Formats: sequence, C-alpha cells, structure tokens
Amino acid sequence: MTKSRPLVVKLGGRLLQEPAAISALLTVCQHIKQQRPLLLVHGGGAQVESWLQTFGFVTEKIDGQRLSPKEQMPVIAGALAGAVNAELVALADGAALKPVGLTLGAGGSCCFERIARLGAVAKALPGKPELLQVLLAQDFTPVLSSIGHLDGELLNINADLAAAALCQLLQGDLLLLTDVPGILQADGSLIADLHATEAASLVAAGVIQGGMKVKLDAALETAQALQRSIVVAGWQQPDLLLALLAGQAVGTCIHPSV
Repeated sequence: MTKSRPLVVKLGGRLLQEPAAISALLTVCQHIKQQRPLLLVHGGGAQVESWLQTFGFVTEKIDGQRLSPKEQMPVIAGALAGAVNAELVALADGAALKPVGLTLGAGGSCCFERIARLGAVAKALPGKPELLQVLLAQDFTPVLSSIGHLDGELLNINADLAAAALCQLLQGDLLLLTDVPGILQADGSLIADLHATEAASLVAAGVIQGGMKVKLDAALETAQALQRSIVVAGWQQPDLLLALLAGQAVGTCIHPSV
C-alpha cells in the first residue's frame, strides 16, 4: 500500500453492533489518517434485519445479497443512511476524523446498474470523483452508507461492491473488514494469498459462498481494475491495520491476474 493513495475501508458485520470495537478501530483510523486520506464505507445487515422485522417485513438473501422490494426501501434506507450512518459519523467525530456522512450517489460519486431480480437493488459503479476528492483534500473523512439512487428511486447496494467502486473511482487501496480473520479454507485455516484461479476453485467447491463470495468478487474486480492487491481482514484486532500499512502481511491478500 502506498501512502499517497486514499485508503478505502469497508466496515460491516458484527463490528457495527460493537461500540467498543468501533471506537478502537476509529482510534486506529486517527493514526492512518495522519499518513494518508481515508474514506469509510459501511453496510449494516443486522440493523436492517432488525428494522425490517420491527416493521413486519420478511427478508431473504439470494447469493449473499439482500432481496429488497421497493416497499422495504424506506426502512432499509432509514437504517443504513439514517441510524447507522449518523452513529458512525458521531463516533468518528469523537475520534477527530472530521467525518462527512453521505450516500453513494452524493455528487454523482457512484452510478448504478440495477439488479432486477433482487428488487430495488443495484451494483455501484465508479462515477464522478470531484466531491470526494475535494473532501479528502480538505482533510475530511467521507463516511458513505450503502444506499444509492436512480431515477428518483432509492436503491440498496452491497457495501463490499460499493467500496470496490469507490476505490476504483479514487484509484486507492481497498481494505474489506469482516467478522473472520480473512478468507478461510474449509478447515477454518486462513488463506494468506489468493489468486483468481485458486479463488474460482474454492468457489466451485463451495468453500467460499454467500456474503464472502460477494466480498471476494469485489476484491477480485478491484485488484484486476487497479492491478494491485486487495486485503480482506478481520476487525477484531484493529492494531493489525497499522501493521498492514507498515507492509506486514495481514488477513487474505487477493492478487490480480497477470
């Protein structure tokens, strides 16, 4: 990872339900930000699940992505762009990160390609970098929820794929944080390095599936687009992020095809 490039960090999983863990991670982000521009992207699947149940909706996932009928979007957007984003901005402000809460479509940062079979869901694609570049240049930390829009309609976006699009937009480095130490073998051991051909074999064997496959797809796409490695790592030991920036091996390093 190069210090001059922005670092895009995707937050998700149980981390968003662990205030102490978030605070510890944001403290590490203070140190990261002294070295390079920082952008945070978040989902919030557990919070969305809870809100949907409260409002009497049934929810399901297909291939690791949430089926999001249009009538559920006010609840999903309220959870992600409202409650979760506001809480993260408040915590990041307490960590002196100068956070700015945004959705993915703000300033045209991302554009969107609908995934019709999932309802009001789309894939984020790189859009216009100007807004984010201005914020980063002024030492702000953009905090983006995984909500987009198209033709006036709110859209639910997978946060891993959103982080990948933003990383490509800013030509940055990408760190996808998850509940486990990285991508794991069937026996639970960590895969330290992963190339596209090896990844395809693990997917075919059912070792990588669901939400982790979506994360892998995001990492592979970004690695290939930018021709540099992407890291998938656990959030439980935030100090490891500093080790990563110092060039040490952390989590799973996903490499582009040559």
